[in-house]
Amino acid sequence: MAQQLVNGLMLGSIYVLVAVSLTLSIGILNFLNFSIPGLFMLGGVLTWLMIKLGFAWPLAAITALLAVCVAALVVERFTYRWMKGSDPEVPLVSSLGFLILFENLMLVAVGSDQQAFPQVFADFNLRIGGLLLGGPQLISLVLSIVLVVMISWVLRKTRYGRQVRAIAEDPETAGILGIDLQRIVPLVFIASGLLAAIGGVLFAFNYLQVSPFMGEEVGLKGISAMIVGGMGNIWGAIAGGLLIGVTEVFSIYFLGSDFVDIVVYGVLLVLLILRPGGLFGRVEQREKL
Repeated sequence: MAQQLVNGLMLGSIYVLVAVSLTLSIGILNFLNFSIPGLFMLGGVLTWLMIKLGFAWPLAAITALLAVCVAALVVERFTYRWMKGSDPEVPLVSSLGFLILFENLMLVAVGSDQQAFPQVFADFNLRIGGLLLGGPQLISLVLSIVLVVMISWVLRKTRYGRQVRAIAEDPETAGILGIDLQRIVPLVFIASGLLAAIGGVLFAFNYLQVSPFMGEEVGLKGISAMIVGGMGNIWGAIAGGLLIGVTEVFSIYFLGSDFVDIVVYGVLLVLLILRPGGLFGRVEQREKL
């Protein structure tokens, strides 16, 4: 049982990065960026492509992350900025279009099959008592928590963070007060895209497979984690991501893989019925960053 809990936390760390990425977008900009699962996928697939071309894995990962930064800026330019004066649904549908575009570009580049990702790390495990901790998975968990703590610190303790929170509270008033939205908003897109892409890279290193559609299921779990944790709440996104990871692993352990989605989404549905605002949110109003 304890081993399954550890495995669930390791898996949940990937969901945490995607959930926090989505939380930054909706908590600051009130914009659910559906391209984030595509950016997650680009992180993993582009790293695989660069390694296949002969690049060392650190350079491959860095190049993939830089490419995702460019992709995030393109999404910002042609969804949020260009269409922010239109109905709220229009930018959302546009971001969904970018998800489909990214998936099909990679479909043409690598094909529809899952690709085996090379094992770049030596197979090392840690034993603590009777628990077996996979080295790469443990690194992913620690890195995920460190990244989220850093994001939270920046938002609450720095000048940039105060500007971001002002935009989250009221963009028009923030602009009147002299905050440069044209500079801050793209940085938010880059930060959320990077978190998602890092999640994709870690997923590839841990589970040794990539595909053009690898972001879809993880994206659904990330959205679910964000909602269950409390919309717009970073710590809620962490709790939601870890909860989903643990629930998924335990459902496989006790019932088998055929029941994973039934159990995971059933549990989330019950939680939302009991607490509609999420674990760390408010029922009457979404909590802001």
